[in-house]
Amino acid sequence: MRIALDSLPFDPITLQTRVRDLAGAVDEGQIEIDRLRQMIREFQRARFGRRAETLEPDQLLLTLEADADQPPPITPISTTLPDIRGTAPTVKPPHRKALPEHLPRTDVTILPDVTACPSCGGVLRDAGTTTSEMLDWVPASVRVVRINRPKCACRACGTLHQAPAPERIAEGCLATPGLIAHVLTSRYCDHLPLYRQSQMLARHGVAVPRSTLADWVKAAAWWLAPLRDQLMNHVCAAGRVFADDTPLPILDPGRGRTRTGRLWAYTRDDRPFGGTAPPAVVFYATPDRKSAWPARHLEDYRGVLQVDGYAGFEHLTQDGKVHLAACWAHTRRKFYELHQTGSPIATEALVQIRALYDIEATLRGLPPDQRRTLRQEHSRPRVEALELWLRQKLALLPSRARLAEAIRYALNRWDDLARFIEDGRIDLDTNPVERAIRPVTLGRKNALFAGSEGGANRWAIVASLIETAKLNGIEPFDWLRDVLTRMIEGYPAARICELLPFPQNANG
Repeated sequence: MRIALDSLPFDPITLQTRVRDLAGAVDEGQIEIDRLRQMIREFQRARFGRRAETLEPDQLLLTLEADADQPPPITPISTTLPDIRGTAPTVKPPHRKALPEHLPRTDVTILPDVTACPSCGGVLRDAGTTTSEMLDWVPASVRVVRINRPKCACRACGTLHQAPAPERIAEGCLATPGLIAHVLTSRYCDHLPLYRQSQMLARHGVAVPRSTLADWVKAAAWWLAPLRDQLMNHVCAAGRVFADDTPLPILDPGRGRTRTGRLWAYTRDDRPFGGTAPPAVVFYATPDRKSAWPARHLEDYRGVLQVDGYAGFEHLTQDGKVHLAACWAHTRRKFYELHQTGSPIATEALVQIRALYDIEATLRGLPPDQRRTLRQEHSRPRVEALELWLRQKLALLPSRARLAEAIRYALNRWDDLARFIEDGRIDLDTNPVERAIRPVTLGRKNALFAGSEGGANRWAIVASLIETAKLNGIEPFDWLRDVLTRMIEGYPAARICELLPFPQNANG
């Protein structure tokens, strides 16, 4: 702002008014400069900084600032919360684990190169054997399964008898369920795009175009789609479900570029509160991020939905059948970005959130009622004090400051953030669903985009089953080969739930 010094007013009151206006403009400009500098630091950290959101040990000694007329600061939880996990002896892990017993062994015997003692010429006798093991790799191989069906003819009536041909995953398909399971596992578990798999098969002397591999994936997804539906029923039967979404570029024919679709993830994991139901994750691909999609996916769900800060999930609460629980990890992230720039208020907020996580570490695996009781005793005072402290700090900050935005982000969701105190099934964050999404992001990075909306839907179907198998400790390739074989051979549709990748079905 330029000031015309030769035209300043002589009236003191008018001059004071103009000075106040100029001071206010300078303050607004400084606030904007600080905000832009903070954005630059955040961009620099996102590009060059570390990903881990950890605090230094000495920062854990900080407590909330207290004024003379305010309640005393919150004391560290470590001195008041008993260790309910019990104690166990510490066992130092071995330097190297033994090789798995289930691997086949091939013995190689190396005999001494002498038949008599080189020192004295005496006869050598057996004195035992020294055995060591090394890992070897046998490259994958491609084989041809030749199906022979002998014909039998009746000379009396001229009738020809022959066994029916085995069913294939699609008419004229040359691939066995084993090969198709390998393609699916390589694509959606090991994140190898189909064109790379085509090149790998070519090195084995088998020319399979990428389009043929895509047809195999399409056929397999058609068979597996009912299993994804059954898996979603299992997820929606839970009292608490995690939900999140991630971008999924989809090829847009005719425009020469991709458009951004979304991949929605819904996860069930009851293990933190001692549940015995198998964990599961279900993906759905959509062309955009409209709130109508999660409303459609969760149309039959009744319970607690634990989500991030996306406002589209709030539409699910209108009929009172779904209650939202917010994510403390997303709230913490807002403060951590400011903590990296040296904000003491952000650091203190992080310390108090860290204390809530310390409490939760002692509650993992306990029944919901017991978790609720301990949270009422230990977590509620911290949450109430943190809310009061944040509101006090917000009143002292400029409204456009980045720290004020972080505090408003937390306070606007405070009821959802504090809901975990009243419900022992709720976790502090949505990390389970974010961990389930992480492999999808790796596949997206390698494949760059889905070839079509149909391709995105097939991606969601197969990824749902593979990631669920991994959550339950089931090898995806073995499971896919077994399930595809059973379904092609006519497995009863009424018993399809028995094919889900759950531990009780692993040996079925």
